[in-house]
Amino acid sequence: MDMAFDALSDASDEALLVLYGNGDPAAARSLTLRMGPLAFRVAMRMLGDRAEAEDLAQEAMLRLWKIAPEWRQGEAKVSTWLYRVVTNLATDRLRRRRGVGLDDAPEVADGAASAVERMIDADRAAALQLALDQLPARQRQAVILRHLEGLTNPEIAAAMEIGVEAVESLTARGKRALAALLEGRREELGYGHD
Repeated sequence: MDMAFDALSDASDEALLVLYGNGDPAAARSLTLRMGPLAFRVAMRMLGDRAEAEDLAQEAMLRLWKIAPEWRQGEAKVSTWLYRVVTNLATDRLRRRRGVGLDDAPEVADGAASAVERMIDADRAAALQLALDQLPARQRQAVILRHLEGLTNPEIAAAMEIGVEAVESLTARGKRALAALLEGRREELGYGHD
């Protein structure tokens, strides 16, 4: 049993999806362990609401399972497909909930940090989330995928179904807009004048 699990843990995302599409539930479990946290993380950063992000990540994973039997190998990376689905679902949800207050930004607790550090981190996270929420949807997607998720511009281009130049433009405009939105808040957010 361990050898089968080890073999699956070394398999590519695409191979796992194909195995699941052919009826292997162990492949689905292995791929869920890999892709579920990614889907949740992106959803959480876009939505700022843990429960809604969990629902959205689950919905994205269900969509992945539904397309597994038709997956065409070599056309896209599983992670790229999932980023696209998560960002599209999050954008749809954000459109539906426009007008909802943004004061519900979650606090990220770190057991090793002091209470003051946690408060500063929470204030920074809330300020960043508030600023991200004010960006146009496409800029927000590009900034999150590039600067918070660490994707390359070609990966973002594939996920957003746009050209690399458009990604570069969106991330540059998004960063400028974030800087403008957060200007003057360095001291308030605990950043010194370096």
